[in-house]
Amino acid sequence: QVQLVESGGGLVQAGGSLRLSCAASDNVFRLSNMGWYRQAPGKQRELVATATRRGGTNYADSVKGRFTISRDNVKPTLYLQMNSLKPEDTAVYYCNADGIFGIYWGQGTQVTVSS
Repeated sequence: QVQLVESGGGLVQAGGSLRLSCAASDNVFRLSNMGWYRQAPGKQRELVATATRRGGTNYADSVKGRFTISRDNVKPTLYLQMNSLKPEDTAVYYCNADGIFGIYWGQGTQVTVSS
């Protein structure tokens, strides 16, 4: 059974930083493109950032220059470093794996940014 386990969410003031982590099984991580998505109350889930197996990255326009996605293939863990956080970044953040094993989601971690 594929498991994606997120951690690192919490409450932070505007302008602050958080780092999210997503631990995955080794095979799933190596053979999947990984990503972070988020869903705010009353809104659809949206892409935040992706990191491909080959190291390419992609970001939503709303987080470019503030968030950084990275992969540690040794651990294996996906990270999302979030800086200069804004109240509109408040959402549940989900880790995603998309590869030969299929598409999988983590349970989500809450990020709340106060103004």
